[in-house]
Amino acid sequence: MNTRFLPVLILSVLVALPVAAESKKPAAASHATAAAPKKIGEFGDWTAATHQEGGQSVCYAFTRAQTSAPALPGRGPVILTVTERASGRDAVAIEAGLTYAANAAVTVQVDQTALEFYTSGRNAFARDGKAAVVAFGKAARAVARSPAPKEVTDTFSLKGFGDAYKAIVKACPAK
Repeated sequence: MNTRFLPVLILSVLVALPVAAESKKPAAASHATAAAPKKIGEFGDWTAATHQEGGQSVCYAFTRAQTSAPALPGRGPVILTVTERASGRDAVAIEAGLTYAANAAVTVQVDQTALEFYTSGRNAFARDGKAAVVAFGKAARAVARSPAPKEVTDTFSLKGFGDAYKAIVKACPAK
């Protein structure tokens, strides 16, 4: 299903967001600049941004893991993202900074709620994005436990999630 891989594209853009924000190149220097992500704002530990994809606005909020244990050599950034499109709501994904083993499962604990994520390559996707968004809005942190390739625990702050989520929903309303 093509929509499974769209969060991968979004996460790739997320990693480039700080670089794009720091770039001082004039807009005429590149055609890519016109489609570059635009920051909506920072909300506690979350950042909200938007970009164009196929002529449509895509809005997302993200945060980086506050802690990851154990530390694994060569592991890339660990990012939790919620994405809103007019055609698809509440896509929740984790960029793991490592490649998951085939058919691995990730559990994200948010207070008393355990959320199941499935994996594909370096990403894990919430099976029920709406339930994840509701849980994130009521808690202070989310803890992801991944079994592959070595068991790791990543902790994400949810401080500011509610405001970041409201900002992306406003910027990319449902149709």
